[in-house]
Amino acid sequence: MMETDHAAFFPPVPEAARLYPGKVMHARLMPFGHRFTYRVFSLLIDLDRLSEAEGMSRLFSVNRRNFVSFHERDHLDEKANRDGLRSYVDRLLGNAGANPAGRIQLLCYPRIFGYVFNPLSVYYCYGGDGTLSALIYEVRNTFRERHTYVCPIEPGEITASGLRQERTKIFYVSPFIDLGTRYLFRMTPPGDTVRLRILETEGGKPLLSATFSGEAEDLTTANLCRQLIRLPFMTMKILLGIHWEALKLWIKGAKFHSRGTPPAPVSYRDAGHGLDPAE
Repeated sequence: MMETDHAAFFPPVPEAARLYPGKVMHARLMPFGHRFTYRVFSLLIDLDRLSEAEGMSRLFSVNRRNFVSFHERDHLDEKANRDGLRSYVDRLLGNAGANPAGRIQLLCYPRIFGYVFNPLSVYYCYGGDGTLSALIYEVRNTFRERHTYVCPIEPGEITASGLRQERTKIFYVSPFIDLGTRYLFRMTPPGDTVRLRILETEGGKPLLSATFSGEAEDLTTANLCRQLIRLPFMTMKILLGIHWEALKLWIKGAKFHSRGTPPAPVSYRDAGHGLDPAE
């Protein structure tokens, strides 16, 4: 009996860009409970169709100012910025030994009135036949540092119900969670909906659960107006909210962990399986 190619269940979104309004939830589970939820909207954009995406609304631009915008340089360092975001992602996939991507779609927060902060951006990489072949998780902290986990899809990681991947945390994000914990990524890739859950475990026990759940909307002027009215300061609120929740954790007595030396900017293998991260 032929094995089902579950990756084919999650084809790339046909449009050049989509909006995903929804909710983010964080729940600290140890050594005490702490939970918060807030409304956001994410942008899914095809890296090969940036000019097409720009034409979808007068309120949206690519690599230039507007009420809502997407800038490639927000996801690049100065060296990589010369080649563009698509070339940068192609290079990451090549360094990981993954097959070249036929299409790459990025889920992230857009700039709103020129400002953005992306705690997590996710690249969905599809093969030439349209099947999902790799994910790239781009994580930022509030110290203007970034680390990128490149994760080709391995056998058994994707099923008809979604994607399951794991990585050991090697990048400092929260002052109240130490390095060496385990990220368990659980995801339904973008389609009519998108679902993302990151369960962080310590010693095999649940420590933190973070989720995003969004429903697809067309990127139109009317829909952007609606989101701007609802969430005019969304990206500023995200950054302020991180510090506010950290203060509440500190008051509750959460243990502080120092930042230390940042790792190499990119890891291609799972450090938790005895393999060293590579630059």
